[in-house]
Amino acid sequence: MCLSIPAKVEEIKGNEAIVNLSGNKLKIALDLLDEVNIGEYVLVHAGYAIQKIDEHEAEETLRLIRMLEEEEK
Repeated sequence: MCLSIPAKVEEIKGNEAIVNLSGNKLKIALDLLDEVNIGEYVLVHAGYAIQKIDEHEAEETLRLIRMLEEEEK
């Protein structure tokens, strides 16, 4: 099973982007997607953006992940 996490694209330089992943900045590769823009959300897996998703879906997924983290405490 693979896990991908939603992240918001903040900067783009060539085929790389800086994304905001729950408050952490991460450099990822955009090689697998066409036309990613600043402000969009992508699913990140193993350092690659693998799919674009809409903001609502990204926020809902992040909310559920935070809920799971709280339950583990």
